[in-house]
Amino acid sequence: MHPSAHIDSFTRDNLPPLAQQPPLIFTRPELHYPDRLNAAVAFIDQHVSAGHGDAPCLISALETLTYAQVQERVNRIANVLVRDMGMVAGNRVLLRSANNAMMVAAVFAVIKAGGVAVCTMPMLRAKEIAYPLGKAKISHALCDGRLRDEMEKARAEIVTPPRTLYWGEGGSLESLMSQPGYAQFTAVDTAQDDVCLIGFTSGTTGEPKGTMHYHRDLLAICDAYAGHVLQPTAADRFIGSPPLAFTFGLGGLVLFPLRVGASTVLLEAAAPDKLLEAIARFKPTICFTAPTAYRAMLPWLGEHDITSLRRCVSAGEALPVATFEAWKTATGMALMDGIGATEMLHIFISAPEDRIRPGSTGLPVPGYEAAVVDEHGVPVPDGSVGRLAVRGPTGCRYLADERQSAYVMNGWNITGDSYLRDSDGYFWYQARSDDMIISAGYNIAGPEVECSLLRHPAVAECGVVGQPDNERGMIVKAYVVLKPGNEPSAVLTKTLQDFVKADIAPYKYPRAIAYVAALPRTNTGKLQRFELRRMAKDDAARAPILEHEISMTATPNPHQALLPEGWPRPRGYSNGILARGTFLVTGGVVGWDNAGVFPPGFLPQVKQTLLNIRDILQAGGAGPEHLVRLTWYVTDIEAYRASLGELGPLYRAVFGRNFPTMALVQVVALVEPAALVEIEATAVIAS
Repeated sequence: MHPSAHIDSFTRDNLPPLAQQPPLIFTRPELHYPDRLNAAVAFIDQHVSAGHGDAPCLISALETLTYAQVQERVNRIANVLVRDMGMVAGNRVLLRSANNAMMVAAVFAVIKAGGVAVCTMPMLRAKEIAYPLGKAKISHALCDGRLRDEMEKARAEIVTPPRTLYWGEGGSLESLMSQPGYAQFTAVDTAQDDVCLIGFTSGTTGEPKGTMHYHRDLLAICDAYAGHVLQPTAADRFIGSPPLAFTFGLGGLVLFPLRVGASTVLLEAAAPDKLLEAIARFKPTICFTAPTAYRAMLPWLGEHDITSLRRCVSAGEALPVATFEAWKTATGMALMDGIGATEMLHIFISAPEDRIRPGSTGLPVPGYEAAVVDEHGVPVPDGSVGRLAVRGPTGCRYLADERQSAYVMNGWNITGDSYLRDSDGYFWYQARSDDMIISAGYNIAGPEVECSLLRHPAVAECGVVGQPDNERGMIVKAYVVLKPGNEPSAVLTKTLQDFVKADIAPYKYPRAIAYVAALPRTNTGKLQRFELRRMAKDDAARAPILEHEISMTATPNPHQALLPEGWPRPRGYSNGILARGTFLVTGGVVGWDNAGVFPPGFLPQVKQTLLNIRDILQAGGAGPEHLVRLTWYVTDIEAYRASLGELGPLYRAVFGRNFPTMALVQVVALVEPAALVEIEATAVIAS
């Protein structure tokens, strides 16, 4: 390793032992970097020095910044970090915000000052924030003022809380940035292999792991994947939905465009409908989002102009063939699939647009090598399923984590994915290695069954896992979210099972189907298969599953009112309901979003409140079908009455046709002054 510029040596001290690190390969000349390298200079300063300071860089609904303006903002934040907060090279700085210009500037300011950026999702709560604070020994933090509450709660859980500044609402960062002499900052002379970024994994397999990346790694993913596969130019404009705390988002929305002097559109809210609106408004040319989002956008394409797009990148989870085909039919564009990993920083298998094969992830990105190996790390013949192994200019370096030895084997990074390589060298995703379902001696890949189910017009989303079974060892269990207008029934279950039997090998069909309102996902939108496996295990423990039985927890019919003899039958929903099982109660749920912001208007707040309740129920192992009571508290009864015609469709869009007992209470005020409605919910999980 090269002499470090870090005064605080924490990251080098906590690198994995050299014998456990994957050897890096630099087979292409563009991947050779100078010994002394500061990534902030490469992504921002060199464009200004080359005379492109007036070119647009960061675009949002609130502001558009040129490269020169971004450079000045970075310099000012770096000066605050060093002069006012006492940061020294090698310190870890936690960054918290939605996708916006201040977040990007803060990332590069930390890097330019020789620090290590640790980005976190804005929707994380205190205990989730406290984990990286402790694991990475965070010394400083910069945070959006809208996220202050959870940040302060997290700081209170740490013995030595980081020194923290806020920007925006109630913050002081901007006033410190405005001090005389802060517009210039000389980048710290870091080594190319000084750590500049710690990315925490999204927790799909349990406790998040901190992955350490060097200054040169940030350039390598741009010069490998972006340079050879995506091929952007300075004229391109990027847009997308992944958070910047997710390395898929940091690379796709910041590093790739800034490496070539292009611009990027930053969206704080990037749900599929909002993303389509932004594409029509800002006219981007390259889009990054997940397969689920592309599928969700399909029904709304006719309402928005997306003709500015020339590239659409899909990653974060496996791309179903059905989604690829539907998007290609609707737009004429082929989705560019790719697989990456937080451990590798970004995509290492993909294919240029003219070499895409539908259903295949693609080919190794130039600069990377990939193989399919057995449990001992020995390559298997083409056409055989095995574990995906990859190596190249980036590789896994866990922060003080014993799981390093499981990820690196014989010099290869073992990603945890099951793949097949064909005779032409294309790689075909089968499943996560722990998602292979062994049923009666057959190996069944859950994602293959998912792809089949998604082809059925009644299915919006699905997740497939193995459920323990006494006779077969496991059976294939599907958790299905239906499209509006479809209702769960034994007839539909049989229809879906027969559909899969006719589409793929019959032994792979789901022997049990559970209909759910939403699938469990991480904060980055990835499907939490371990949570589905837990649910399936619990289902199996409660009762045996018959082949054609709908696997749903029974809930009493709320229209069967429990009334004393002689009472008139009530209009609307019942006044009483009989419930047995485990109660799950939500208290005082209001309509703020993941950033703690209340949307304006009564109906938008109602929708957000219902979405929040749905997420809370999901975290507790319940769904809308388990609801037995909702109590609404409103401050403006007239707003409620004026919205009655729209409340029903809105409610059904979130909860489907699950109608619990409801009560309405008018109150003088709510604890949250900006809240227009507060709802308490009670669910019963039948035992």
